[in-house]
Amino acid sequence: MNAKELSEAIQSYVRTETFPVGVKLVKEEADLPRKAKRPTRDLGYQITICQAVGFSRRYGWSIAMNGADLSCPIAQVAFGYEEQLPFYSEGNLACGMYTDTLETGAKSEQDVPKLTQEESGYYVSFPLERAEVDPDVVVIYGNSAQVMRLVAGMLYKRGGSIPSTFSSRADCADIAIKPLQTGEPQVIVPCYGDRLFAQTQDHEMAFSFHFRDAAELVEGLAGTQKGGIRYPIPSFLRYQAEFPPTYQKLAGMFGESKDKELSS
Repeated sequence: MNAKELSEAIQSYVRTETFPVGVKLVKEEADLPRKAKRPTRDLGYQITICQAVGFSRRYGWSIAMNGADLSCPIAQVAFGYEEQLPFYSEGNLACGMYTDTLETGAKSEQDVPKLTQEESGYYVSFPLERAEVDPDVVVIYGNSAQVMRLVAGMLYKRGGSIPSTFSSRADCADIAIKPLQTGEPQVIVPCYGDRLFAQTQDHEMAFSFHFRDAAELVEGLAGTQKGGIRYPIPSFLRYQAEFPPTYQKLAGMFGESKDKELSS
């Protein structure tokens, strides 16, 4: 299954509001997609990783960026563009905003998935339907019912449940790095920065997975749809409605009127 086929299947079974997005780490500049925009060069400013995904899922743009294009200091560390300086690892960025002490702040920073400088490369995001290359990871934003649909599809052949972790920050690392490191799909609660900088809405969640699992997901979406798990979620409508007393009185009058007609 290629990226465009996956995109078609997701739109058929899940009907997302924004484009499903592929993410790929590319080592050499010469291997970047031809039409990919470089933020500093083409937009004139640095952006966050979550903004890159936002451009891809809302505008349909391909974005290619490295540390020179990246404005977020946390992502600079997470994606291996900068070293973990003591000021970061000691918890100073989290303390006072997300945690009450440096010790708990350090624990939060330690928990962020990270790439080494050797593992790092250009971060490339693109809409699946316009993919020039197959992604490493796929991320799909949707409402909770759509994410539930994706979870059901991924578990169709596996059973069990999908373990995910939530921290309210650095979701860019959970989206892209964690599936690469664990090989497991992730349910994503978008972080504060994703909402603030990338305009992710209150009703949105996300689901990310290793692209090698694409065919399994689509088979699961087809199987669960056949079994009755669908989106939009069908409403149960097979019941008789109840009405206020005055409505019921009028309905009774209809019956009395017909009885009089029959007796006359």
